[in-house]
Amino acid sequence: MAEPAVDPAPGCALCAAEQLTPWFHTDDRCWVAECLICRTPMVVWRRHGPDPPAPDRDHMLSRLAEVAAARLDGAFRIDPVMRRIPDHFHAHARDPAWPGFAASPAQPPQPS
Repeated sequence: MAEPAVDPAPGCALCAAEQLTPWFHTDDRCWVAECLICRTPMVVWRRHGPDPPAPDRDHMLSRLAEVAAARLDGAFRIDPVMRRIPDHFHAHARDPAWPGFAASPAQPPQPS
C-alpha cells in the first residue's frame, strides 16, 4: 500500500490510497493510477481538499500528462471535473472524444 494522504479525511477512498489498480507514478505530492471506475489514468493529490496550490496542481497535471502520453499514445485530454469525489482533488486523462466533455463546464466547447 502507498503512503496515505497527509491529514487524511475519515472515509475518503482517495486519502486511503489503496492500490486496487495499477499505479504508474508516486511522489510526495501525488500518485497516478488507473481509475477503478473508468479505467483511465488518474492523478490524486496526497492532501485532502479540492483546491491545491497552483504549483502542486501544475506538478500533478504534468505527472498525469506524462503517464497519459505513454499509456494512451498521446491522444488524451485532461478532465479536472471531480464528479464522484468532489472534496479531494483528482483529475483524469480521457479520450478526446469522451462524451462527458460536452457536458463539462470546465472544458472548452466542442466543435460541431
